Amino acid sequence: MTVDVGAQLRKGVVEYCILGLLETEPTYGWKLSEALVSRGLIASIGTLYPILSRLRAQGLVSSFDRESDAGPSRRYYRVTETGHLQLATFREQWGPFARTVHELVGEDTP
Repeated sequence: MTVDVGAQLRKGVVEYCILGLLETEPTYGWKLSEALVSRGLIASIGTLYPILSRLRAQGLVSSFDRESDAGPSRRYYRVTETGHLQLATFREQWGPFARTVHELVGEDTP
């Protein structure tokens, strides 16, 4: 059995990456998906919407509709106060965690 380690790693952090992208400015789904797909964090836009639904259900993001110059209105997503707190907690834990993993499995490990 071959395990796709990359898929498991992405699955563990993609929600926080979405919160990080949304923290800078509210964004509509297609633009979010382009940022995530181009970085290899999701496979397609179809992967994004279930994640956004889950984040909304958890109260980490909210959505609103905004008129678009390029056609129908778009649904935008933004981080809620709870989402900001969750992202701050992730950031506090991510650095030490990543350093520990690198110490154990990094290329320069003896």
